Amino acid sequence: MKKKWLFLGGITLIIILLAYFSFLNRLKIVSNLAENNEEVTVLKNKVWEVTFSKELNPDSVNNSSVYILNEEGGKEQVKVSLENNNKSIEIQPPDEGYNLNSPNYTLVLTKDIKTKGGQNLNQSVKTAFKVIDTLPAIGSRNKLNDYFSKMLNEERTFLAGRDMAVSEESSSEKSSADSAGADFSATNVQVAGIDEADLIKTDGTHIYKITDNKVQIIKAIPADKMKMESELSFNQEFSPYQLFIEGNQLIVMGHSYKDAPVHIGKPASEKKIAPAFHSTKTIVFNIDNKQNPAQIREADIEGSLLASRLMDGKVYLITSHFPEYWILERNKNADMRPRYFDTAESREQQIVDYNEIKYFPGSQNANYINIAVLNLRADKEPLSVTSYLGSGNEFYMSHNNLYLSAANYNNETIGDRQMPHPDTSIYKFNIKDGKVEFQTSTEIKGTVLNQFSMDEYNENFRVVTTKGEARDERTPSSNSLYILDKNLKKIGQLENLARGERIYSARFMNDRIYMVTFKETDPLFVIDGSNPEKPSVLGELKIPGFSNYLHPLDENHLIGFGHDTKITGGKGAGSQPVITTDGVKISLFDVSNTNKPVEKDTEIIGGRGTYSPLNHDHKALFIHKKKNLYGFPISIYQNKEGSQFESNFDYQGALIYKITAQNGIELQRQITHQTENAIYEEWEDTIERLIYIGDHIYSISPKKVDAYHIDGFKKAGELELN
Repeated sequence: MKKKWLFLGGITLIIILLAYFSFLNRLKIVSNLAENNEEVTVLKNKVWEVTFSKELNPDSVNNSSVYILNEEGGKEQVKVSLENNNKSIEIQPPDEGYNLNSPNYTLVLTKDIKTKGGQNLNQSVKTAFKVIDTLPAIGSRNKLNDYFSKMLNEERTFLAGRDMAVSEESSSEKSSADSAGADFSATNVQVAGIDEADLIKTDGTHIYKITDNKVQIIKAIPADKMKMESELSFNQEFSPYQLFIEGNQLIVMGHSYKDAPVHIGKPASEKKIAPAFHSTKTIVFNIDNKQNPAQIREADIEGSLLASRLMDGKVYLITSHFPEYWILERNKNADMRPRYFDTAESREQQIVDYNEIKYFPGSQNANYINIAVLNLRADKEPLSVTSYLGSGNEFYMSHNNLYLSAANYNNETIGDRQMPHPDTSIYKFNIKDGKVEFQTSTEIKGTVLNQFSMDEYNENFRVVTTKGEARDERTPSSNSLYILDKNLKKIGQLENLARGERIYSARFMNDRIYMVTFKETDPLFVIDGSNPEKPSVLGELKIPGFSNYLHPLDENHLIGFGHDTKITGGKGAGSQPVITTDGVKISLFDVSNTNKPVEKDTEIIGGRGTYSPLNHDHKALFIHKKKNLYGFPISIYQNKEGSQFESNFDYQGALIYKITAQNGIELQRQITHQTENAIYEEWEDTIERLIYIGDHIYSISPKKVDAYHIDGFKKAGELELN
């Protein structure tokens, strides 16, 4: 009898264990989908992505197992596809987007969805959603504070889950610098006619520069009689770092900080909790009198500066503000709205109205993006400020539209659930009469590197992305080009380019698109975008090193600025090669034959540790198009003999090259402000920019300006700065 009970007990235990393991191994949805009576609000071009716990059987994913029902119960014409190594299902909207006249829909995922091993989804899932045509406004304090309270709770849940998981598993358009016909430098920008702020500017007679928390105004002509006209100083709360020049106005932008007011004499329970004021300050000066500039306007917008542009007399400012929402734990009625200040309207601090705070449906970001427009031609016109709940990473602006990319972590999961690599949300805003209004949005695979990864051409938006990590051998990275129409509906794409690599630079030049990826070598892709519905790779070139920045020389030639690389090791079984960054590299690419691009000439400068600000800031590039001159600041180090990794400081200054399609890359002049035999870099002697005015080139460092004749490069003058 005892044996019988032991036998039955064993069988029962086995059944329980099998059921337990079956439960653990069942197919689950790991995305956060609303179910039952919870309705989701989305925009008309919503792209659904549903991530699962296991790889799916492609044959089980079709319009019968995944579909969207409209109000009448009919199926919508949507495109269903597998992504993320068959672990995610993507549902694209109808060609014209969802119908706003009958806005209620239901996403259906049936039990017919199976894993590669044949396991079905445990139960069918239905998610109701409502389509809207524009962004909703927050509208009230209660709704805004509820939003941030939810973020606070989700943050606690995420941190707890993460700790548990750890314990369980220990341009299409020429730059203005190229096309400018003026007798002085223009900042190297992405889109002609749209200026970008920089730390040094010139108006053709004077140089304006930021040094040591001051703005200096220097009379630059005649070159042999340069002099300091004036110096603008600021209090310790303000740190200037970018400038614009517009006619007789100097625009100074920087970071401002003010402590929260302290309520002395009140008990703690009665004190109002107010966060410190971190803001982007913009100060406008009239510079008719260079010796005594007059401040005419000041504006503050809460948050750090994400991007700025100047077009048609208007400054466009985009700031990113992360509010201190944990204040709600102590004061549920705290005011969480962004703050701003504008002397054109009032000398008192203003707060963005609740109706001017929009939110992106489905966003889970405890962050504001503030978009402000400051009209320089109407100094009494109030600052236009609109706030959006959501994040932003990279920014692109055309003459008619503004685009913001944001890494989308909404599918991120914890615990026993996989954590897919982020994708990107693209938000499009229309610019009209100086007003910025939200137009539409969409989602694309992968993440955007920088502003040069985006472009608008013939009303279409073009973007290149990298999905995943280059060093992840299990699910290697891939690179893609997406072409979207004016409504951000995907009309063309190229996917899975250069598996295992990531994008280092890109450039859009009308119908041609250039992209550089890198892991061990530098493939330059030449892509034909003349048919936006069917872009195609025309040619590819693999060379050592990589280019961080691509600049058009002419229609058939491209200049790449980046680094040389060296590969060592990797010969033994299972060993990985070691890739080290070497000197700064200039490449001249000939793409006359688009099927066979050629590196026509190359220049390698210095060894390990050599760097230039041009590698991360395109505005550091000096261009004199008529003279075919290109220059940039650089710090040069030479490899130490007998050492694989050590290097010695050699030189800091600037290099000027003549670059032509006929003769390639030719060094014209090496300029430095450092003392002879310097053994390390000195901040005050570091050349930051080169500019030209008329027949002279100026090299500019914190403590000095030198002038050189543009023909022959003979020194013409110098100015020591205190």
